[in-house]
Amino acid sequence: MDIKIMLIMPLAFFCEFIDSTLGMGYGTTLTPLLLIFGFEPMQVVPAVLLSEFVSGIIAAFFHHSIENVVFKKDSQDTKVAIVLSLFAVIGTILAVFLAVKLSPKILKIWIGFIVVSMGILILALYKFKQKFSWKKIILLGTIASFNKGMSGGGYGPVVMGGQVLSGINVKNAVGVTSLSEGVTCLVGVILYSCTQKIVDWSLSPWLMAGAVLSVPVAAHTLKRIPEKKAKIIASIIILILGCVTLIKAF
Repeated sequence: MDIKIMLIMPLAFFCEFIDSTLGMGYGTTLTPLLLIFGFEPMQVVPAVLLSEFVSGIIAAFFHHSIENVVFKKDSQDTKVAIVLSLFAVIGTILAVFLAVKLSPKILKIWIGFIVVSMGILILALYKFKQKFSWKKIILLGTIASFNKGMSGGGYGPVVMGGQVLSGINVKNAVGVTSLSEGVTCLVGVILYSCTQKIVDWSLSPWLMAGAVLSVPVAAHTLKRIPEKKAKIIASIIILILGCVTLIKAF
């Protein structure tokens, strides 16, 4: 078996563990890693979206089951997740129709730029907290879903950081991000399937297996991990990966 294929499952496990613990990092981290390994953007992005649809929905279930987030009928978490998911459709549609028309080099540059920007965003904004704002939630959901549909990453850092800045508790924000990101990814998967004659799903089984296995561990870790320190570490890793992706693109 190809050594690159053998590494995909543990990479997906690690990236989804970070994502389900911090609300960010799966696509943002995994996509540039797979590009660095030599896979093409249009081979990577649809597979990442499919695997994160599955793992995101499962992560939301686990976070709810251990009360990191509350997805009851009239809870704020449910309302925020619904709004983010609805506006995610708009951004994802725009991104997918644009992504299929771009060259692999342009996509790599865009992904590198997004990853670097998200790393800076996490570092710059994680200490701040503001009053809850639906306008911010809607704007962030649209922008983040555009990033996700375009590059396979960049959703979690924007939505997670934005929710915290909008006055939502960090643990609740993680659970909401997992659910809304899962829905966003489903839209992206459907659109790629409809706009491409042939979509390469060969990476998907390996990515899904690694990602899903990490979810229960991540949900329980969220209750114990020092969140601020973990965010700083994640942002540094994301910055490094973004820089490496940009260097390879040029």
